[in-house]
Amino acid sequence: MTRTCLIYHPIYLLHDTKGHPEKKERLTAILDKIQSEKLDVDFITPKPATVTQVAAIHGRRYIDQVKAICEHGGGYLDVDTILSKNSYDAALMAAGGAITAVDAVFGEYGNAFALVRPPGHHAMPNRGMGFCIFNNIAIAAKHAQALGAKKVLIVDWDVHHGNGTNDVFYSDPSVLYFSTHQYPHYPGTGRADEVGEDGGEGFTVNVPLPSGTGDTGYLMAYREILLPIALEFKPDIVLVSAGQDPHKDDPLGGMRLTSAGFGAVARVVKEIANTCCRGRLAAALEGGYNLQAQAEAVVAEIKAFGGEAAQISGMDTGVARRIEEVKKIQSSYWRCFS
Repeated sequence: MTRTCLIYHPIYLLHDTKGHPEKKERLTAILDKIQSEKLDVDFITPKPATVTQVAAIHGRRYIDQVKAICEHGGGYLDVDTILSKNSYDAALMAAGGAITAVDAVFGEYGNAFALVRPPGHHAMPNRGMGFCIFNNIAIAAKHAQALGAKKVLIVDWDVHHGNGTNDVFYSDPSVLYFSTHQYPHYPGTGRADEVGEDGGEGFTVNVPLPSGTGDTGYLMAYREILLPIALEFKPDIVLVSAGQDPHKDDPLGGMRLTSAGFGAVARVVKEIANTCCRGRLAAALEGGYNLQAQAEAVVAEIKAFGGEAAQISGMDTGVARRIEEVKKIQSSYWRCFS
């Protein structure tokens, strides 16, 4: 099995969200599950992202706004996104955790999983939203490119569309953004015809899935859409926005993925990394709000990154129709569908 490292810092627990679903217990439950499973992993302590690294994605005025709100004891970026006095430092460390995961897979580790909070994929260049402050995975992608990765694949399996990441790279052909998400659902973006613009057409691949999609439907989307596009794109690193809220027991989603399904999807992503970029695969935690379900799903993903995953087969006819729709749209940009 491929050696895996996990990135964690206790400052993530100091992002105080006052009883919000995105709470510190999300991380402690994962850590407890990893310990009980006796996973053979290494833990790495990250360094905080620098303001310059964050500013590769976010405007300086916005960064200063977050810092100022926290220095005054906290507040709100929007109705869903809470800041406490320690949130700015935690957000810098969350971005730093994703950066550290990239460093790890360019170094001695085959794959890495950054167990971070606050999450990031909804964060826009000049505003936070949807529980997210800084866009951790987008910042990590820019860091990977600074290390020499010419092409970056970002895979987002959170139940919510990663509108922040989508927008950051919408006209950038060096970053392929692939998202499966419940649709319609928050934040209301992520239609199949949102494919990129201004030279980035085809490098945004949105797969909006109907409520109730389970293991079979998800695996079909990853095998029939992501896999052929990714093999044609040939990324130099694969990054994952790993949200566990498509789990069947999650209170904020309406999907039916099981922990085994998460592992099977993660295994497809690992196959892409093995084929295209010497296994370089780095994930960062996004959503997931049932503590036990999220912890079990993360453990299944970590095992899959190391080469272990359940076998799932079958056909979801509703998802099959959506897959054909996406293929037809993307056939203008990818030879594998033409």
